[in-house]
Amino acid sequence: MQYLKTAMAALIITLSSCAFAEDTIKIDNGELRGTIADGIRSFKGIPFAQPPVGELRWRAPQPIASWSGVKDASKYGPDCMQLPYRHDAAPLGVPPSEDCLYINIWTPEKSAKTPKAVMVWIYGGGFVNGGSSPPVYDGSAFARSDVVFVSFNYRLGRFGFFAHPAITAEAGDGPLANYAILDQIAALQWVKRNIAAFGGDPKNITIFGESAGGMSVHALMTSPLAKGLFEKAIIQSGGGGRAMLGQGKTLSAAEADGVTFAESKQITGTDQNTVQKLRDLSADQVIDNLNLMSLFGSTFTAPIVDGKVVPKVSVDAHRDGVGTDIPVIIGANDADGFFMEGSLDEAYAPVGPARAAAEAVYDPQNTKNAAVIGMAISADTLMIEPSRETARILANQGSEVYLYRFAYVPDYLRAKMPGALHASEIPFVFDTLSARHKELSEQDHGIAKLVHDYWVGFAKTGKPQVDGKTVWPVFNAKSDDIMQFDQSGAHVGADPLRERLDFIEGLRTAR
Repeated sequence: MQYLKTAMAALIITLSSCAFAEDTIKIDNGELRGTIADGIRSFKGIPFAQPPVGELRWRAPQPIASWSGVKDASKYGPDCMQLPYRHDAAPLGVPPSEDCLYINIWTPEKSAKTPKAVMVWIYGGGFVNGGSSPPVYDGSAFARSDVVFVSFNYRLGRFGFFAHPAITAEAGDGPLANYAILDQIAALQWVKRNIAAFGGDPKNITIFGESAGGMSVHALMTSPLAKGLFEKAIIQSGGGGRAMLGQGKTLSAAEADGVTFAESKQITGTDQNTVQKLRDLSADQVIDNLNLMSLFGSTFTAPIVDGKVVPKVSVDAHRDGVGTDIPVIIGANDADGFFMEGSLDEAYAPVGPARAAAEAVYDPQNTKNAAVIGMAISADTLMIEPSRETARILANQGSEVYLYRFAYVPDYLRAKMPGALHASEIPFVFDTLSARHKELSEQDHGIAKLVHDYWVGFAKTGKPQVDGKTVWPVFNAKSDDIMQFDQSGAHVGADPLRERLDFIEGLRTAR
């Protein structure tokens, strides 16, 4: 009997040890304990840099110290400090904080001898909102598709992009101003060092992002500090990296914005005491009611051309051959604009004196529907034509680039929407439709699986191909054929918006 008790105890200890080993991983800073559910292992809230608070506010991310024992990695860390936007397509899952530099991993429970492709997500939100915790960004579907999925947080608003002469003087030759991009680079460096422990291949990393996340991908592709940190890129509704939301602003112009902001808080001067006063501001004072509804006209800026982190506006850097040595998927949605209501004059405002020509292109039936016209012009100007321009530049530089248009609207919304709105493709890419929509059809789920599989195929092989499905060819700038995802599935052909995009291109090149 004693022998039996001893044997049973040994068995229990052995089984317990195996269970513990399955959800415990050793990385460079220490051990992590994650969770296992439905065949997926997840590790959340892993710090990849020191909290950027106090004296570390407006500094490059600093290495984190190692810890002893096993760190719990079962819950998200805080998303970065922001004023949440109630109409956000991906509302936060946890409260925000200035202490926010955390990373999350999803990986298949069953290990494999061959390292898996890695996909690293960069969220959007106008560089003022967003985080890695929204349910729509859950990485389980990617893990089920046999890739290792990574998401992380980066600083937002004036925490992420800020310049002031006093901070410039303090930084000396060190990187400054583009703290959000520096956070992204630090996260990618962490992935390179640690992803093998999760079964990922550090030599097969794909970065992908939407909106501000897509703009970030542009910036990372052309930043010398990010060179070698990834092998492939996907840009969803990221425009062309031109002057949008302040992108392309010089350091001196950003410093002027910083001075204006400081003066609004009764802080003047350019010495070290000025820097301390700025760091003494509360997080709410730094936010200063900034969110997606208050972007324009504020003293906030987005990626700053500082000569080090962001040497050039990305579309110009691509033209010089920078960031053109990796495969790229790029595209936008067919209703990817930001105009929902307003007058006809407001709808045509972006085209300036070319209104008469625009009316022939955008309203040949003379409907005078300001909402539809405004949405189309906004989408073409901000997202769709710049994506085509970038695809052409990359193709002409010898890149393998794949251009897409997402034009699918869920069944229950089809009669109400002018097309696929900004960010509406995300739950299809992630195959997380139920996190965003309540009424779903079999076709909705089928399109989500289809789009998701193309993204995964690209991550695994560098070619967005799915067995038995439409072959997605490398983009040819002469034919301008695109891959379109719509109610009929996935198909390749002539761009249905070519006349509109040629018109916008003509306006851009004439300016």
